[in-house]
Amino acid sequence: MIRDGRIAALGDAASTKIPEGVKVLDLSGRTIIPGLVGMHEHMYYPAPGGSPGLYPEHAASFPRLYLAGGVTTIRTTGSVEPYTDLELKRAIDEGRMIGPKMHVTGPYLEGPGAFVIAMHPLKDAEDARRTVEFWIEQGVTSFKAYMNITPEEFGAAVKEAHAHKIKVTGHLCSIGFREAASLGIDNLEHGLVVDTEFLPEKKPGVCPNTAAANKAVLPLEVTSGPIHEMIRDLVAHHVAVTSTLPVFETLVPNRAPLDARVLDAMLPEARISYLKTRSLISDSAAKSDWPALFKKELEFEREFVKQGGTLLAGLDPTGYGGVIAGFGDQREIELLVEAGFTPIEAIHIATSNGAEFLGELAKTGTLAAGKQADLAVIDGDPAANIKDIEKVETVFKDGVGYDSAKLIESVRGLVGLR
Repeated sequence: MIRDGRIAALGDAASTKIPEGVKVLDLSGRTIIPGLVGMHEHMYYPAPGGSPGLYPEHAASFPRLYLAGGVTTIRTTGSVEPYTDLELKRAIDEGRMIGPKMHVTGPYLEGPGAFVIAMHPLKDAEDARRTVEFWIEQGVTSFKAYMNITPEEFGAAVKEAHAHKIKVTGHLCSIGFREAASLGIDNLEHGLVVDTEFLPEKKPGVCPNTAAANKAVLPLEVTSGPIHEMIRDLVAHHVAVTSTLPVFETLVPNRAPLDARVLDAMLPEARISYLKTRSLISDSAAKSDWPALFKKELEFEREFVKQGGTLLAGLDPTGYGGVIAGFGDQREIELLVEAGFTPIEAIHIATSNGAEFLGELAKTGTLAAGKQADLAVIDGDPAANIKDIEKVETVFKDGVGYDSAKLIESVRGLVGLR
């Protein structure tokens, strides 16, 4: 029972009293789950074709697609337009736009050599500290370190952020996971396939060739040896890991499903660009390391949780396309089940774990009386068939219900444009 944006009561029909005058929904055959809490989300998406690579903000399509997919809370986990994200959050909070609750991450903390021209290259540790200080004043609530940051810049950023009780995550390359843990990082993005510390010739503070770093991981066991030691170190330092399996699945030849919902959401030029790149990846299947790397990542995430680690979930709508707000969050849950989690465990990772990491578990992330009425109505039973997670019918955010199909239709063909 929902009243004033919150869950007023929760129970079976026999014991839960329904007051007169309340609108009653007959949801026979449906399942209600907490709204998803996406922990590696962006409001941007790769533009089709051209160089340099551009990632325009999708302030029109993505807020609606996140909500349509059952995602009621997101962390932007790196911004190329932080002012836009902050103003978008304000517009959603004030009811002027439709979208999920947003936790805005500041601009990427990156050194020289970024492959995205929108990123400011840090000059030194003091520049990193000032950047963190400035964007906290603007209203961001987390930071993300990126691939070419130096240990000195990273250390200064973490120290300044922690002084303001702000968490730092990272998609790292120049810094290995264990070094990042020792420097105080709170969260690591993507998982094993971006950890470069296992490359014997890696130089301190330098991002090595990522293909070589990936090859160094392949012969290693996950349940013993250096990878297992890294897992135990992260757990000991209470460092969470965010799973972003959908974006890596696109790199595995012939692997990512051709989902009509995803293709219909795209601008025609964006769809063509995505399908062309997907075809090129398929053509090189015989030489690809990604089938083995993807399997290794699944094993890593399962073992990380087995050893007591906190796993979060997101989609990361980057790469060459095909990973789209809402749809990708649902795919992430399906892939967690493939990794060996039960459907209930996978949904818990994508809801409760994220809410707890954000400090929002008292408000959202699970269904309980007194919490915000953030929930998704599913036409089916994802506990029995995880593919049903895609059948979101209605999404409630703060007790207001949204028709998922109408939200999707309202932005059809816009992804890749805006």
